[in-house]
Amino acid sequence: MRVLIVEDHARLAGLLRAKLQEHGLVADVTARGEDALWMAASMRFDVLILDVMLPGIDGFETCRRLRADGVGSPILMLTARDGIGDRVAGLNEGADDYLIKPFSFAELLARVRALARRPPAQRANVLEVGDLRLDPAGMRVWRGRVELSLSAKELLLLEAFMIRPGEVLSRLELLECAWDQTYENRSNVVDAYIRRLRAKVDRPFGRRSLETVRGIGYRLRLET
Repeated sequence: MRVLIVEDHARLAGLLRAKLQEHGLVADVTARGEDALWMAASMRFDVLILDVMLPGIDGFETCRRLRADGVGSPILMLTARDGIGDRVAGLNEGADDYLIKPFSFAELLARVRALARRPPAQRANVLEVGDLRLDPAGMRVWRGRVELSLSAKELLLLEAFMIRPGEVLSRLELLECAWDQTYENRSNVVDAYIRRLRAKVDRPFGRRSLETVRGIGYRLRLET
């Protein structure tokens, strides 16, 4: 699951990012609404955490522009304001949920996961390719009736393949799916994780669904 945190309080943003990463989520951070607009347009996020009080355009305007640009990712708005009018304004601009500061991280995480279970209409709650099934919000995956034990990164990589079955994904695309933007782009880490995925998803079941496309990347083969 990939989350975009739009928060100008550096300490809070860093804490949220670290906590989300501890729970297996990929988290990117920006302090400005203007940056959130292009980031959300260029990359798919499962949930956006959006502060109301931002430099430049505020959270309400950012939310409105995101929806006007066709960004359908669920939006959780954060604010120190607890007035009904502010909450109504955020929801009217297209937000899906509202959380008042100060808040507990446990509640924020629960709300993020709940929002991820209500994705845009074009995404299925559970991804299915052949006899592989993956629940992104619940972070669970099955091959047939067997539930597999995958790490958070392995789940994110498998999700990337299952969203685009049959398509070749480059190492850079896979890095962007499972690692945040501060990660040093080294393709060998992708190769290592693909080997781990094959050892868990394919090999025990006599399958070869994760294919190497030499010189380009990898793909999840559509099995008949």
